[in-house]
Amino acid sequence: MSLIRRILAVALAASLATFATAAEGKLNIATVDMQELFKQYYRTNEAQKQINVERARIQKDNNERLTRIRELEDTLGKLRKQLEDPALNDSKKQTLFKEWQASQQEGIALDRERREFLQRRNQALNEKMVQRMKGILEEIRKLVEEKAKLDNYDYVFDKSGLSTSQVPFLLYTKDATDITAGLLKDLNKDAPAESLPVPGEPTPEIPAPAPAPAAEGGQ
Repeated sequence: MSLIRRILAVALAASLATFATAAEGKLNIATVDMQELFKQYYRTNEAQKQINVERARIQKDNNERLTRIRELEDTLGKLRKQLEDPALNDSKKQTLFKEWQASQQEGIALDRERREFLQRRNQALNEKMVQRMKGILEEIRKLVEEKAKLDNYDYVFDKSGLSTSQVPFLLYTKDATDITAGLLKDLNKDAPAESLPVPGEPTPEIPAPAPAPAAEGGQ
């Protein structure tokens, strides 16, 4: 389940329980598409662009490390061919073999370091991305709450929210007002033109939360 759905599912479930016990009478109900607000908010787009820049920088560093490793592989190949020369005397063969061993060990160490670097940097970037997106989601949630109070809504339901079985929580509401468009206009009212999402381009993905650590002693 995506991060936004996990965050909103608990709140929505609590709202539904409260709604079921509400006193009889006409309620002022609104709906909002949190997925749409998140994807079309200019700050989400800005954050995604910055993350893409950082990811490209990581890939550049990785490529530079790979270039050095490939150079060593070429050196190993040349040394191997020299070692296969039957005319090579024992003294020269031992010298070349030690050089081959040293280059091989260097290549193994560099590749291990490269893999650890890649894992460490990508993990740090993913954690940073999750925190930034959670902050943006909280900002949107507060705006929804302010809108609800200002317009005196009794309940505001997220129509994009799904249950654990991937079924929408909100299947039907009578006379509910969709406030998504107005909220999106408020969110993007001060947006720089270059920060707005471009129609047709892939929208930023909502990061999934990190899996919970396994319990100690578990199988």
